[in-house]
Amino acid sequence: MIKEQALRWGVAHIYASYNNTIIHITDITGSETIVKASGGMVVKAHRLESSPTAAMSAARQAAEGAREKGINAIHVKIRAPGGHQGPNSPGPGAQAAVRALSRSGLKIGIIEDVTATPTDSCKKKGGRRGRRV
Repeated sequence: MIKEQALRWGVAHIYASYNNTIIHITDITGSETIVKASGGMVVKAHRLESSPTAAMSAARQAAEGAREKGINAIHVKIRAPGGHQGPNSPGPGAQAAVRALSRSGLKIGIIEDVTATPTDSCKKKGGRRGRRV
């Protein structure tokens, strides 16, 4: 009978904006970087940095590096730009990156959204009557 190896957990921080997708895998505490990859590292054209294809390639590259360092299971934290002015929905690369991480043989634990939301902040742009188009 094949003995199952013990799970070594890490955390995959995925920042998915509409301009780029960044995958950053750390140890379970989040203090030690294991591997980083982004959409801009795998494509030549700037307009393709945020595409799902670039996100999948970057995630594959990051997963490979994590497996070499002994990580075989990850928790995923997805972050959109968020904050005061930014969009609260992640870019097109987030879904593709998670799918690629699971396909590359990493066991996935918790998937959570960690987008920054302001508790109270300055007045939003657009004026009293909103943005008139």
